[in-house]
Amino acid sequence: MNTQELTSARKTIVGIQFLFVAFGSTVLVPLLVGLDPATALFTAGIGTFIFHLVTKGQVPIFLGSSFAFIAPIISASQQWGMPGTIAGIAGVALVYFLMSALIKWQGRKLLDRLFPPVVIGPVIILIGLSLSPAAVNMAQENWPLAFLSLITAILVLTFGRGLLKLVPIVCGIIVGYIAALCLGIVDLTAVAAAPWFALPASIAHFQLPQFAWEPFIFMIPVAIAPVIEHIGDVYVVSAVAGKDFVKDPGLHRTMLGDGLACLFASLFGGPPVTTYSEVTGAMQITRVSHPQVIRIAAATAVVFSVIGKLSALLQSIPSAVLGGIMLLLFGTIASVGIQNLIQHKVDLNSTRNIIILSVTLTMGIGGAVLTFGSFSITGIGLSAVVGVLLNLLLPKGQDKICPANE
Repeated sequence: MNTQELTSARKTIVGIQFLFVAFGSTVLVPLLVGLDPATALFTAGIGTFIFHLVTKGQVPIFLGSSFAFIAPIISASQQWGMPGTIAGIAGVALVYFLMSALIKWQGRKLLDRLFPPVVIGPVIILIGLSLSPAAVNMAQENWPLAFLSLITAILVLTFGRGLLKLVPIVCGIIVGYIAALCLGIVDLTAVAAAPWFALPASIAHFQLPQFAWEPFIFMIPVAIAPVIEHIGDVYVVSAVAGKDFVKDPGLHRTMLGDGLACLFASLFGGPPVTTYSEVTGAMQITRVSHPQVIRIAAATAVVFSVIGKLSALLQSIPSAVLGGIMLLLFGTIASVGIQNLIQHKVDLNSTRNIIILSVTLTMGIGGAVLTFGSFSITGIGLSAVVGVLLNLLLPKGQDKICPANE
């Protein structure tokens, strides 16, 4: 469908639909890590506008909260507090800036050399698996409620059609929340007291993040997986829109736009943002892929961010409801890593590949820590660095653990 054929009212309706597709994921991340969901909506909306400005308004992409940083943010906040962690998110922006420059200089060849599927696959798997204890801990506060939310999300994901299939998180949370209300375990005091109009907390009480090198460097390796995901999403969006955005406006511009959006999020207390494939799926279903509609979705996110009662309502969602959704969501993230290995036909009979996979997964799941004085790198970040180094250092031979003729 040509967007020019749509009236202004229909463009607005489609744009709001696109936001609801991304809404659940965008607000779930801050709820899980202890950030303000209204701020996440605000930084996602403004970040999307920044992205469209850098990409000359050509690329129909919505930026929302990144799940890749849930575990790192939780870990960093325990070590350096939330103010230091928010400042560390600026390190994510630095990675995007560097990658943008490298792509402009060398094209994708250097990225393919540094981050092949055998490195990215296990890192994505770790992002999902490292979060599993948090999912179980939250769900066990009320298993019946958690399972109700989980089953609802599974049913919507399995049997849903059209746009409904794209909002399993929203459906699971709504059903779980209604059940919690019926059971009388939701405290609506804060919702009743909240004003209808209120600036997001970190915007109303804005102060510059407390910069520290430790969380800044801690966040940098974690950004590898979202960077690769960004590249894949740009290719998918190009296919859906029928245009080659890799060439025009260029992958270096999309990467720069994402980086600037992450920098903005770090300054205003929001989680790092990333390209949302859910919205790309919605574009494919509706056959509306004009960037103007995405900008309407971004504007709607900003409007929602200043509705005080909405923010209070989101923060009243019981942990068990969120835990039930997480049981599905984090496993899905891990399965994406496995899918990445399969789609790129990574040879698991290769000794070299097995070494990279084994060491990366073992260090990540085991929680290995490398310390230099007061600085330490751990978990996903350390595993990603080790995976990259092993890929660069190990020779590419023809050795096989189990030759095909045996």
